[in-house]
Formats: sequence, structure tokens, C-alpha cells
Amino acid sequence: MSMIRDLRAVVRPSRVSLRKDTGASYDTTRDPATPSAVVDCAVYRDGVRVRSTTPLTPHEAMRLVRRDGGFVWIGLHEPTEAEFAGIATEFGLHPLAVEDAVQAHQRPKLERYDDSLFTVFKTIHYVEHDRLTANSEVVETGEVMCFTGRDFFITVRHGGQGSLRGLRHRLQDDPELLAKGPSAVLHAIADHVVDGYIAVADAVQDDIDEVETEVFSPGRKGGVSRGVDSARIYQLKREVLEFKRAVAPLLRPMQLLSERPMRLIDPDIQKYFRDVADHLARVQEQVMGFDELLNSILQANLAQASVAQNEDMRKITAWAAIIAVPTMVCGVYGMNFDHMPELHWKYGYPVIMGVTVVLCLGIHRTLKRNGWL
Repeated sequence: MSMIRDLRAVVRPSRVSLRKDTGASYDTTRDPATPSAVVDCAVYRDGVRVRSTTPLTPHEAMRLVRRDGGFVWIGLHEPTEAEFAGIATEFGLHPLAVEDAVQAHQRPKLERYDDSLFTVFKTIHYVEHDRLTANSEVVETGEVMCFTGRDFFITVRHGGQGSLRGLRHRLQDDPELLAKGPSAVLHAIADHVVDGYIAVADAVQDDIDEVETEVFSPGRKGGVSRGVDSARIYQLKREVLEFKRAVAPLLRPMQLLSERPMRLIDPDIQKYFRDVADHLARVQEQVMGFDELLNSILQANLAQASVAQNEDMRKITAWAAIIAVPTMVCGVYGMNFDHMPELHWKYGYPVIMGVTVVLCLGIHRTLKRNGWL
């Protein structure tokens, strides 16, 4: 059981920094006969990679497995239908699964086809940005499709993120784990993907905290906060929705892998899918909380904008009331009547102006005391 206790140590280092490059890494020594989409093709026997003087083609790798045992792990990146056709025929993959793997844009799922399992994972990458704007891309998604068979494991990756090269090297450093076969690789990839979700969730939490702080920060000079641009909150909500679409559908497949006995899943490995399912459930709850929190923040921001507009209208109304006094006085004395009070009095003009100023000051003081100004 020492191998099983080391399982987490093998997979957990895959929880890499979000700022590190996780792009595709192609084997520049590939044989010309190998499809260009093949990133790596290797045979593992007793947990050890079988060395070859020349890069193996999928056909050669499978021939070695059938002759001497072990399993083959083939990694592909965005294969075309023509590039994948030969591999699909060689390993007897179901046409529906092959179609999904080539076309991509699939929901996370687990399907059983004859003697193989087809699993779809959505990978999530956090996009670094200096400041969240209405057009900021917060998360970037990709896909990893896995075909798990008795003596083969095929990964089909779509998108520029989520390279599995580092994970392959870490697994190769633990032959005892790889000796468990393709199911050990499937668990490692599942744990790798979910660890990525956890890291992205922490980063998205920082963005939400930043927006929340801006929305509920006091306005200038103790006035009413005018909130932030609602488009920024809405954009962040859209990115969280994309995150949720990757996380939520995957929970059921992970529960099936951890609870339902399957011929292609080693019993010693199966129990560790429960750990992946638990972590995934935690991330799902966190993402659902993000969605609800952003709804509240958006509503609060709109409410604050409405309050700020009402405050502005109240101030405009107050100043209109003050200006109404001199406007009325000037309007009355602007009439062309010969007989008007104090019209020919020597001190009539300064007295009227003084009365007007006193009235305006009195109204201003009253409105200010009542909070209108």
C-alpha cells in the first residue's frame, strides 16, 4: 500500500502556479510517419517506459503491447479527423466517441463504449490581468478527452493550455503507480484538472473581492458611493458562468468512477477518485457561491447608482428652489407697469436685492440642515 500512499505526492505537484506556461510541448523528434497531432507515444511495461531508438508510431506501440504486455499512452493535440482515423481503427474506438474527440466543445462526461471508457474534462486557465475591465478575459477553457482501455490510454487535448507533459514525467518517476495501468493515468489527469480548478477559484475570488470592495467603499467626502461600472461585474459573472459549466457536469462522472465498480478501473485506484470528487464538490460550491455573490454585488451596485441619482436630483431640486426666489423677484420687477411699489424710491433697488439675498440664504440654510445639500 505504500504506492497508494504516494499517489497524492505524485499528482499534487501538478498544482502549478497560474503564471507558469502550460502550453503545448511537442516532441521534435517524431517520426514523419507519426500523425502530426501526436505529442508523445510510449509503451509502459511494469510501470517503466520502454525505450526505443526511434520514436514509436501508435501502430508500432500497440504491436509491442500485444506481443510483450504493458499498455500504450498516446497524447494528441487537436487532431484532425484524418489524423485520428488510423488511431481510432487501431484501437477500435467507437465512432461517436471519435467524433466528439475531434470536434471538441463537449460537456464534461463519462461514457462507456464496449471495452473502453471515454471521459471529457474541461481545463480552466486563469488569465492574468492588471485590472478587471468590461472586456477582461478572466478564465480560458480547454478540453482533455481520455480513452481508457485495458491496454491503452489515449488523451486528446484541445486548446493552448493544459499540457500533460509535466504530469507524464511525474508519473514516469513512480513506476509502482504506473504499473497499475491506464486507470492510474486517468486518476492522475482527473486530479490534475481539479487541482487547476482550485487554483483558478482562488484567483477568481481575488477578483470578486476587489469588485466587492469598490462597490461598497464610501463615496468622496463621505457621500453616497456611486459603485463601479456594471459592465465589469457582468463580465466577471459571465466568466464565472463559463467556469461553472466546466465544473458542475464533471461531478457526476467523478462520483461514478469512485462508487461504481468498473472492469477498467483498478480497485486500489478507484477509492482515490472519491478524493477527487470531494475536491470537485468543494469547488462547485465555491463557484455557485461566486455566482450568487456577484448577483448580490450587481444588485447592490445598481441600487447605489439609483441612490446616487436620487441624491443628485435632490440637490438639483434644492438649488432650483433657491434660484426661484431671485427669479420671481426679477420677474415681477421686470414687468412694464408705471405704478409699482418702491419703483421710484431711492433705496428701492438695494433693499429688494438685500431681501432677495436674505431669503436665498435662509432657504439654503434650511435645506442644508435637512440634508438636501
